[in-house]
Amino acid sequence: MVEQLSGHDRWLSLSEAAEQLSIHPTTLRRWADNGDIPVMLTPGGHRRFAASDVTHFASERRRLRQASDVEQIWAERAVIQTRREMVVHQDDPWLSGFDREARARSRLMGQQLIGLMLQYLSAEDDGQSILQEARKIGRQYGRNALEAGMSLTESVQVSIFFRDALVESALQLPENVRIRPETNLRLLRRINTLLNSVHLAIAEVYDAPHPA
Repeated sequence: MVEQLSGHDRWLSLSEAAEQLSIHPTTLRRWADNGDIPVMLTPGGHRRFAASDVTHFASERRRLRQASDVEQIWAERAVIQTRREMVVHQDDPWLSGFDREARARSRLMGQQLIGLMLQYLSAEDDGQSILQEARKIGRQYGRNALEAGMSLTESVQVSIFFRDALVESALQLPENVRIRPETNLRLLRRINTLLNSVHLAIAEVYDAPHPA
């Protein structure tokens, strides 16, 4: 049933609004309950959505999907940038300290971290579960570095090297891709938030007591 609102707007039922957004009604119910989209409750407890709010919400979802495309482009360029920088710095003490096996493990962790970063950048919530996974990778890297006999300073140098490559790739995006300033700002903030979790996890490994 569609009820009339003042002006040219109208109310949509839960199923009608979900159909317009091409999502399951359960998903829309959760978003409404979380306050992600405006909703009105009838005296009988039924959810009603203003058609204009649904249209605006759909537009924002399309914009976010476009942002996801930007994030994918960033990830591809970040990987390329990291590989290039590793070739340049391969003989630096803080990088050459890894043997072949340790480098293979670090490379795998880097790939996992990029995957987590993409999930975190597209997450609609605060992404705490993703940050927890990032901290696990940070601890794995810290143990890997300890086993390689690297000092905390050297470990931080490697993690800063990785951060610089990711941030530099994000900073260069506006020069090559149509991207809104607020989208790029969010990208940079989320990159920093996730990498901060990784850096702190590495430090925790070094701070923890170790067998003599």
